[in-house]
Amino acid sequence: MLLNELFALIIILLFVPLVWRDVTSVFWPKFIHERNFQHLTFAVIILFTLLWSAQAGVKAGLSIHFLALTTLTLMYGWRVAIVLSVIIGFLLTTTTELSLFQLPEYILLSCLIPIATSYAVFLFSYHFLPRNIFVFIFVAGFLNGALTGTLHLLSSGAYLFFLDAYDWTTIVDNYLIFVPLLAFPEGLINGMALTMFCVFKPEWLRVFSDRDYIYNHYHKK
Repeated sequence: MLLNELFALIIILLFVPLVWRDVTSVFWPKFIHERNFQHLTFAVIILFTLLWSAQAGVKAGLSIHFLALTTLTLMYGWRVAIVLSVIIGFLLTTTTELSLFQLPEYILLSCLIPIATSYAVFLFSYHFLPRNIFVFIFVAGFLNGALTGTLHLLSSGAYLFFLDAYDWTTIVDNYLIFVPLLAFPEGLINGMALTMFCVFKPEWLRVFSDRDYIYNHYHKK
């Protein structure tokens, strides 16, 4: 198991140069100088810590919880979302049974992969689909959240099978069976959150632009 944790830690460390510039040049100055942004970020960290602490499962390592990482990714961008998820992961070691030794695997499977999935789906919708607010909400939000939640369970299940922690039948019967049940509410949570942000707080969404998703639609007409 030590090799697996070390491998996960190495992968996480490889992301440090990729996120460093964006965090230090964009996120941190805004966080320091804008009190409202500070309050928002602290609230997000607390909310996600509580959300991820509410886990359900029958066997150790086969617990599930809502991610909402699609919303986090579209709010802050994938680089800052990774940093915030790491902070949340450390907080979870104080509120749940997650240990520091397990943290690298947790961050890799439950944070990095879902964030990468969320941003990839967003990029696909941005470059290959019509840019309007409905596509943003339903594809980059709802469908993105459902797909991200599904791939998270599949990748985590495959990883546990690779480690020989459980046989495939146990993983399917106690973990993957929840994929259909989790996909819709995961998509709904992210879709509803993005809908509210688009209407009331579009400035909270880093990837959202009126020029792209609203005015662009009318210009084409």
